[in-house]
Amino acid sequence: MIILAIETSCDDTCIAILEIKNQKSKVKSFEILSNVVSSQVKLHAKYGGVYPMLAKREHQKNLPVVFKKALKRAKLLSGKIDLISLTVGPGLEPCLWVGINFAKELAKKLKVPIIPVNHIEAHIVANFIGENSTPPIFKQGAGRNSKLFPAVCLIVSGGHTQLILMTNIGKYRILGETRDDAAGECFDKVARILGLLYPGGPAIERQAATLNLKPLTLNLRLPRPMIYQKNYDFSFSGLKTAVLYDFKNRSPEIRKSKNYIREMAKEIQRAVIDVLIQKTLKATKEYKAKSIILGGGVTANNELRKQFQLTISNQQLTINFLVPPKIYCTDNAAMIALTGYFHRPQKEQYNLEKIKSNANLRLE
Repeated sequence: MIILAIETSCDDTCIAILEIKNQKSKVKSFEILSNVVSSQVKLHAKYGGVYPMLAKREHQKNLPVVFKKALKRAKLLSGKIDLISLTVGPGLEPCLWVGINFAKELAKKLKVPIIPVNHIEAHIVANFIGENSTPPIFKQGAGRNSKLFPAVCLIVSGGHTQLILMTNIGKYRILGETRDDAAGECFDKVARILGLLYPGGPAIERQAATLNLKPLTLNLRLPRPMIYQKNYDFSFSGLKTAVLYDFKNRSPEIRKSKNYIREMAKEIQRAVIDVLIQKTLKATKEYKAKSIILGGGVTANNELRKQFQLTISNQQLTINFLVPPKIYCTDNAAMIALTGYFHRPQKEQYNLEKIKSNANLRLE
């Protein structure tokens, strides 16, 4: 089975081609034949964030080019495709529609069904690509008898910060989510305050990493919003405000100093990480989870990965810790393809006319 996947939920134009092998066997496997991503980061950097209509225009221009490149890398110039897996939400409405319209035209031409995919679920499924890929994940109905489930999933990206209870592929319950700024959005905003480049997450991480071997001199201390509240919700707008007030109260000389920027970046990063780990481990213990699963662009952060592993080790927790390879943390179509496989139609094709975008699509 050959699955072509399309992802245009934000500012990355992504197409991947996935081959499912041993289709008739109980033990299946897969191979990513191509996974092409065309980024618009440089284009949106001057705005300090994604400009939706500009992103839409770039998707329209890039999709045919990325499609041809994906086919060429997969050596599928004949166009042999069995299914199209497509992101329909959540995301930016104008961007989603570009991918949907492209997929519909392709589906009509190739006479294949389209599988609508939730972008958030795909970030979870990204954990089963690469080093974490195991045949048991292809076994439907593993549920509570498996070694993986139940699992607590932490999704951290520019637009989302959510804790999700997962009992199997396709079975989820949102435990908590951000009430305002997502973690990635917070990084973007504080980076702008400090005069760092967009995207903010990698910029903050680079600055913080320079202090690993140096003593701190300013003793900065930022709040850890909602870290000890009984719920599983998040709030990072207050953290952004605390950074802004501290920045304004500093002299121009200190604001511009490399030492201030680096120490502030380190404290911002640690504050976000402390909240994410505390909430995730609390949910893990309450729901007796067998696994912690991370997903989303922010989970590419080295310090976040390191602190999760250290905390799990220090607390001597017997638990699976899954985090995707970095190339599958950020938006990509390979994760859309694999998610589509798990939701493939058994008998009838999806009605193309019913496939629409849902910018606020929820996983539940």
